[in-house]
Amino acid sequence: MPNTKNLLVMQSGGPTPVINRSLFGVFDEATKSGSFANIFGAHRGIEGVLDDRLIDLSRTSQTEWGKITATPGSALGTTRRKLADNDLPNVVEFVSRHRITHWLMIGGNDSAETALATSTAANQAGLDLTVMHVPKTVDNDLVGTDHCPGYGSAARFVAAATQGAGRDAEAMGDAAPVTILEVAGRDSGWLAAAAVLGKREERDAPHVIVVPELPFDESHFLSQIESAYRKYGFAVAVVQENIQDATGRPLGNQTNPMYVDDFGHEYYEGAGRYLTAITAKHLGVRVRYDRPGTIQRSMAALVSSVDAEEAEIVGRAAVRYALDGETEEMVSIVRQQNNPYASTTGLTPLEQVAGAVKIMPSDFLNAEGMATQAFVDYARPLIGEALPELGRIAM
Repeated sequence: MPNTKNLLVMQSGGPTPVINRSLFGVFDEATKSGSFANIFGAHRGIEGVLDDRLIDLSRTSQTEWGKITATPGSALGTTRRKLADNDLPNVVEFVSRHRITHWLMIGGNDSAETALATSTAANQAGLDLTVMHVPKTVDNDLVGTDHCPGYGSAARFVAAATQGAGRDAEAMGDAAPVTILEVAGRDSGWLAAAAVLGKREERDAPHVIVVPELPFDESHFLSQIESAYRKYGFAVAVVQENIQDATGRPLGNQTNPMYVDDFGHEYYEGAGRYLTAITAKHLGVRVRYDRPGTIQRSMAALVSSVDAEEAEIVGRAAVRYALDGETEEMVSIVRQQNNPYASTTGLTPLEQVAGAVKIMPSDFLNAEGMATQAFVDYARPLIGEALPELGRIAM
């Protein structure tokens, strides 16, 4: 009897340095299972579904897959398009016409919403569609999982960038003694906190961290920066983007976002730029403003080996869970132990993931806003090999 099952996989939202390891995990596991007649990819996520742009993944050679697994960015292309209610009939028709029986979505919390809506619409239309969500996000803000594939590599980048920014500011001295580094993290401070993972001594950067989990106080921030500058001759602050003031407005009294995506997420010019200006005025010194932007989620040279391995594991697990009859679930990472680090996979219902945000627990930050040892114990295993230990000449 011929196999009539077809699998569709898509990538959605902001890419990560290891998102294609998950894609390969899905493809390779599905191929080895022998359960599918076709394994398709949707070009640019839900846009490819609505525009009927399918890719036959079996046409990609094993040699090319070997390169793709080490390639940042979404190999299938991605999208931030929100699935509207009037799109659902077209999605159902697409599923029926292409005889899709299993749909795996690699993405974040917005993608979980898309997965759940797709599953519901297909079920209401009487289609037998299995839907699984494969987690990814550098923001590390998905509920129901210990951490997210993509976070470990981005955290490694932030920690390394902070190390470098600190030594640069220390070397420059009075010429440019202060640096403000702005990192990603729309609603949570997981990436900003990761800046401490390269800190070995008290004088090492970062000296200040600004995250949304704690109320922002401008006077306190300036006091912290000045204290570090007076004590060490330089200072580095790591700031999460989209920080708000005590009234809930973006820093700098910005009223209009520079961009609003389909999911209603607002993006502003940058908290770091505002903090750079007020710090320079307060201290009367040159303050550098660094904003790595997409580099922090696309730096192949700083990929965490742990992150890459787990990204592939969750992709493979999604296929196995789907073939076992699970649906409307996200594959989660379950930490088993820290030293040596070990993890396994589990499942979290999509209804718990869709649209939800996981913030850092209170014991991961101290009263000054600095990441604690509890956070370090949590995050350090995720960035893979130890960062270089930087030295100093005795003065």
